[in-house]
Amino acid sequence: MNDLELAFHANEIRKGIIQGVHAAKAGHPGGSLSSADILTYLYFVEMNGIDPDDPSNPDRDRFVLSKGHAAPVLYATLAEKGFFPKEELLTLRKVGSRLQGHPDMNLLPGVDMSTGSLGQGLSTAVGMALAGKMDQKNYRVYALVGDGEIQEGQIWEACMFAGHRKLDNLTVIVDNNGLQIDGDIAKVCSPYPLDEKFMSFNFNVVHADAHDFQSLKDAFTEAKETKGMPTAIIAKSIKGKGVSFMENNAGWHGKAPNDEEYEIAMKDLEEIGAKLCQ
Repeated sequence: MNDLELAFHANEIRKGIIQGVHAAKAGHPGGSLSSADILTYLYFVEMNGIDPDDPSNPDRDRFVLSKGHAAPVLYATLAEKGFFPKEELLTLRKVGSRLQGHPDMNLLPGVDMSTGSLGQGLSTAVGMALAGKMDQKNYRVYALVGDGEIQEGQIWEACMFAGHRKLDNLTVIVDNNGLQIDGDIAKVCSPYPLDEKFMSFNFNVVHADAHDFQSLKDAFTEAKETKGMPTAIIAKSIKGKGVSFMENNAGWHGKAPNDEEYEIAMKDLEEIGAKLCQ
């Protein structure tokens, strides 16, 4: 799949995020939009064995959305991949819906781990990677964490264990958009320097542009080729990517657009899609 096709899928995923959050009148669009390209690359290129007709394939690669509040991007990606009809995105956060505010692996095929309590998802990803090693399986495990989320101590306990056990089948991706619900992460409780921290836990560290598919390809290729240690990809991103008034705006961390804002957001994304088709 070429970069243009990937960009088209990513834009469709962004539309799904906005549609779902608007319909729910609640949710987290900012950090979902910033990670749309990452999930596009993972689900349409990188991960093996991802099949809507066989979501429990024991040999499939695993994905854990540790920043579980960004559930809209996971749901929109799964819908784009064919796990369920896109119309179901409009049931986000509704009573009885499979698309709850945080992913539930017991409700929706394609969700590998129920997440939501920040900091805990990476620990389960580490456990999956360890299980793969113990069972002599070839699957890989990918975990997406937020740069605000990594202020949680449990993240670093998981990294300590992963580095010590040399889990080279684990890739941690940091969605480094620089903003959390209270503002600039560097001012709230700075986790920087990210690369040095991960390296101190025996991680290979790669920097990437979260919105450039060639950069993501290079980063994930290096992760697969690295032996004897897990890899952390620090993916520099833009919160609210693709929607003009949401970009780099911490206020859109956790609120839904009203009807007028929804129309502007969808127009922005339609214009991006039209340019891709030229």
